Amino acid sequence: MRRLKQLFLTNQFFYSLLGIATLFAISFFIKGLFIVAWIVFWLWLAVLIFDFVVLFAGKGRIEITRAYPEKLSNGDENPMKLIVNSFYPFPTIIEILEEFPIQLQIRNNEFSTRLSAYQSSEISYLMRPTQRGIYQFGRCMALVKRFGFFKRRFVTNQVQEIPCYPSYIQLRKYQLLATSNRLNELGIKRIRRIGSAMEFDHVREYVQGDDYRRMNWKATAKTKKLMVNQYEEEKSQPIYSFIDLGRAMRMPFDGLTLLDYAINASLVLSNATILKQDRAGLLTFSKDVNVFIPAEKRNNQMLKISEALYQVTTKFDEPEYGKLYSYANAHINKRSLVFLYTNFETLDSLRRQMNYLSMLNRSHIIVVVVFKNVEVEDLAKSSPKKTIEIYNQIIAEKFIYEKQLIVQELIRNGFQTIYTAPENLTINSINKYLEIKARGLI
Repeated sequence: MRRLKQLFLTNQFFYSLLGIATLFAISFFIKGLFIVAWIVFWLWLAVLIFDFVVLFAGKGRIEITRAYPEKLSNGDENPMKLIVNSFYPFPTIIEILEEFPIQLQIRNNEFSTRLSAYQSSEISYLMRPTQRGIYQFGRCMALVKRFGFFKRRFVTNQVQEIPCYPSYIQLRKYQLLATSNRLNELGIKRIRRIGSAMEFDHVREYVQGDDYRRMNWKATAKTKKLMVNQYEEEKSQPIYSFIDLGRAMRMPFDGLTLLDYAINASLVLSNATILKQDRAGLLTFSKDVNVFIPAEKRNNQMLKISEALYQVTTKFDEPEYGKLYSYANAHINKRSLVFLYTNFETLDSLRRQMNYLSMLNRSHIIVVVVFKNVEVEDLAKSSPKKTIEIYNQIIAEKFIYEKQLIVQELIRNGFQTIYTAPENLTINSINKYLEIKARGLI
């Protein structure tokens, strides 16, 4: 009885049954066809019995193992893998039904593979989560068939929960290219250093992208390899990421919110900061300051920042910049470089907070991030064909113009500014950090 619950009839079964019934119906009008119909029926019944026996008799079974990562990377394509093992002594066709987490809203959750006797196979696919939190995978089911009339179901996995963290895949990619001096491949600019306030550190072998003016020809002649002088930058400078948790950061772009883009950029920037021997810190705020991690460069600093960013949620209050200034003034004593991830949509909203930002800018270097509204810019560039589309285009141009006024107002008041599309935020943040370091502003 237990095995019968695993039995499923396929469309092929019903189509073949319909075909035999049609053949019997036609045989009433064609007498010689009646015997043929019975022969076909008994052959069909024999195949059905054989198909049932080979699927359910013996110890044949299908096992599926989830080779999923311990955690997911938010906003990235995560590689996922299912390992399928067949213990049948004959070739089989296997359909796999994976119960994906409800956050993904995936409907096409079927995979199929053909396996020979006692063979194993891997099914790989990519999954892009767009929310932080726990992703719960349900049961993973396998439907196996031999001749296609019946399917036997195997439920091979129980519920599995995987946490989704800020973009650690992006972090690893930047870290790997940074160690091999290939960040320019991602769009990280090499900043020309004005003057030479850095002290000589050591001589090392030339790698692609090094400045030719630092070539050490004496060392090159001795070693018969291209050698360059390595200079030491000023280190242990505090770099903070201030993240606004207000409702304006809920605006979505390409499945992620502005808050998620800010979190991913903060994580990568903090890691780049520690790699450059500076100190990374974090502060999140809305009506009150929610999380504060003092700037350090200890071994566990990235873990603390990652765990704090994982638990960040949007608050639906207006951010209080007065409380932000008071808290920063009390807890951040050394002059720091501060990246402020917020979203000013109107010039009036900026001017209401300008006094607090200006006071903060006197003690620190404030880099204000202004997000481009990519969808509005696409609307402004479109070719209108109807009257309503002309009105929409004019309104879109007004929003773009106001964003440009916000950037000009920030620059006029002495702020460093990043005006960027959300998907380019990480690269532009690192470029601005390297630029400020190169100019010796901090």
